[in-house]
Amino acid sequence: MLTIHITNRCDDLATPVKASRGAAGFDLRAAVDQPLVVQPGSRSLVPTGISIAIPPGYEGQVRPRSGLAIKHGISLVNSPGTIDSDYRGEISVIVINHGDTAFTIHRGDRIAQLVICAVPELSLIEVDALPDTDRGAGGFGSSGER
Repeated sequence: MLTIHITNRCDDLATPVKASRGAAGFDLRAAVDQPLVVQPGSRSLVPTGISIAIPPGYEGQVRPRSGLAIKHGISLVNSPGTIDSDYRGEISVIVINHGDTAFTIHRGDRIAQLVICAVPELSLIEVDALPDTDRGAGGFGSSGER
């Protein structure tokens, strides 16, 4: 079990929870003071009212909600957004409206999800050449159509 310390600065908003037993992410809710209208093609910074302390060796990934994406075209600009283990400020999400109608965010709406992931401690080593593979330097589409 991993313990995450959380400060919920909004007494009226639920502490993030997983919506089901098998859910990977904790629901993040909008801590807006008044309804926020996101016009088509525009983006807005949405506060969540929470701060967390993630243990070293882990990160938080802020990801879009699939229901908002399919129903309204709502996503996150920098997805997944990374919350480093040493960050202690309020979590906010950058919402973008890819839809063709305005979308209104109300206080308490579930707007994103937070997934906690292990981050291995690695070092980079500069070399003159990389080991060969079957694929090599083949880029986009190089592995075939199907």
